[in-house]
Parts: sequence; C-alpha cells; structure tokens
Amino acid sequence: MSNAFTEISAGLNDAISHAKGEKTTVIEHNMESIDVKAIRKKTGMSQQKFCSTFGISLGALRHWEQGLRNPRGTAKVLLKVVEHNPDAIIESIAHN
Repeated sequence: MSNAFTEISAGLNDAISHAKGEKTTVIEHNMESIDVKAIRKKTGMSQQKFCSTFGISLGALRHWEQGLRNPRGTAKVLLKVVEHNPDAIIESIAHN
C-alpha cells in the first residue's frame, strides 16, 4: 500500500478512537463562538445603523444574529474589535 493510504488510515483510526473517548494524539480545535446580536446591542444601534456604520450587509447581519451562519475572517475580526472598542472604528472611519 502507498504511504498516503497508510497515513490516511492511521488518521482515521485515531479519529475513531478519539470519538470513542480513548486516549489518542488527536488535537481538537474548537471554534470560538461570537454573539453578534449581543455585540450589536452593546453598541445601542439598530441593525440598519450597525450595518451602515461598520460596512456589513443587512442580510449577513441577520443571518449571523439568527445563528444561520457564522462570521468568518475579517468580519469576525471586525466584530471582535467592535465588541471591545467600537469607538476606535467609528473614529477611524470619521477621518476618511
């Protein structure tokens, strides 16, 4: 058998053992959840105002708030900054 098959097979066996609760070398990565609605409410803005202020589409925001989708990449970074310091972004945008 090829080396690739051997590696894939070993990985699958590790995954099965991990799923059964057995001790393995599997590294589990958990995605950090982000509560978009709570972040928006913390700013005191309506959905429309939040979207126009931070350049987010209303459809995307609604999907995030309803839990139908999760923000990724730069949107997630933007939301984290808004969560901790929305004024920094608002001030930066105002200088343009």
